[in-house]
Amino acid sequence: MKRFAGLLAIAVLAFVGTPSPAVAKSPDRNPAPATTREAPKATESVTRGSVTVEGHEIDYTATAGTLILRNDRGEPTGSMFYVGYVKSGVKDESRRPVTFFYNGGPGSSSVWLHMGAFGPRRVVTSDHTHTPAAPYGLVNNEYSLLDVTDEVFIDAMGTGYSRIIGRNEGGVGDRKDFYGADADVASFAQFINRYLSKNNRWNSPKYLYGESYGTFRTAALVNYMEQRESTDFNGIILQSTVLTHLTNRFWPNNELPYEVFLPTYAATAWYHHALPDRPAALQPFLEQVQHFALNAYAEALNAGSALSTKEFDAIAEKLHEYTGLSTAYIEKANLRVTDREFFHHLLAHRDETVGRLDSRFVGPSMDPLGEGARYDPQSAAISSAYSAIFNTYVHDTLQFGRHRIYLLDGDVYPWNMRHVDLITRRPQIGFTNVAVDLAQAMKRDPDLQVLAQNGYYDLATPYFGTIYIMNHLDIPPGFRAHIHMEFYNSGHMIYVHVQALKKLHDTTAAFIRATEYGR
Repeated sequence: MKRFAGLLAIAVLAFVGTPSPAVAKSPDRNPAPATTREAPKATESVTRGSVTVEGHEIDYTATAGTLILRNDRGEPTGSMFYVGYVKSGVKDESRRPVTFFYNGGPGSSSVWLHMGAFGPRRVVTSDHTHTPAAPYGLVNNEYSLLDVTDEVFIDAMGTGYSRIIGRNEGGVGDRKDFYGADADVASFAQFINRYLSKNNRWNSPKYLYGESYGTFRTAALVNYMEQRESTDFNGIILQSTVLTHLTNRFWPNNELPYEVFLPTYAATAWYHHALPDRPAALQPFLEQVQHFALNAYAEALNAGSALSTKEFDAIAEKLHEYTGLSTAYIEKANLRVTDREFFHHLLAHRDETVGRLDSRFVGPSMDPLGEGARYDPQSAAISSAYSAIFNTYVHDTLQFGRHRIYLLDGDVYPWNMRHVDLITRRPQIGFTNVAVDLAQAMKRDPDLQVLAQNGYYDLATPYFGTIYIMNHLDIPPGFRAHIHMEFYNSGHMIYVHVQALKKLHDTTAAFIRATEYGR
């Protein structure tokens, strides 16, 4: 799963210090040095800039810096990097929303949402083909969300400039303190507490915006902060949602991914003109496929070896009609084609592989005789541009990190997926499922609003998986009106397609405007 200039910049203010305690139980009450070596301190660089959004110029203050995380004894465990953009001239910041953004992975920095979607500057990449090598373009981002909210982009520990402070650095941090489902949530909760205290934003409308594994984080985080920190959020935004691996892991005896991936297989084949009888319009076609996936196809998969030969042949022929794969291949796969097999075989007659993160992208197959894809053409197409532009931007415009290494993707594995239910205090057994956390959060805060956003061409976290998850949340019927779903003609990173980015801005801005004063 995935990841992913202010030209008026003036005085740079650099200082070090320890943030104020976030809540009464903050570990800062009893600070204690872990070793004789002095640990790193919080640092920041403050610059100013402006962005034009939908014809309106917005001045802002940008803060690139770190906050120090501590354990319950006040010992430093990690330094977390962020970039915050705050609109200038706001008289009452308690009326101004603040949104916390992060990507997923796990192990991805926030550079993707920052430089691709909502920061004041945006990297220019090709829409659905490989972006040529440097020099790359950086432009004013007319789709930034600074028109409706202040923005804080957070790099998860071990990514970007965020680093564990171990004993050799004067702290007591360890991989187990951050590299796991529950540890990750706790670190983000502590960061948000410290940011709100440091910047006096506790009474501002608050939002969480996560992408990919960031949606997994968000569902657990909003529940954690409600229960552990007594902090409610006006809304959460889930881009490219995955709340349980039941929907996107092709594990033995798990039939659900075959069902929820099928509509995206169909959308991909439609896009590449690979269907035997391609319909003119995508949406009505997908509605047919969705109905088939949850009914005839699901029944066939659940029947297993009890499925008759006649029924088997009928399902295989329908899958051929909906995916463009040959009937013989589908029958050989026992009606069950995995994602990697689909990436590789849809355009195998051209020796091309379709993208996982965005199946509009294609690239030469690494191994034409192989059975599965060996790389992701979408990731290969744009990653270099994001890396080069962000390093230039953070060094020259934000005046931070020139002598540090920025990690777009960090080495955070093995990642501990053990997750403790906050109600029962027991770890989940089997598949980790934070849809349970989201349901708990919505029950605890009956005003919480949820916006889920997905691209039709996302083969990492397919859009129909999101629909399935939301339709199966254990919430009262009246709460279903609090769930809003939007779909885009793009992939996992919706914003790569500029037309989709405009819609992404407009739907997100409308969601924030509708919820910023509560319900």
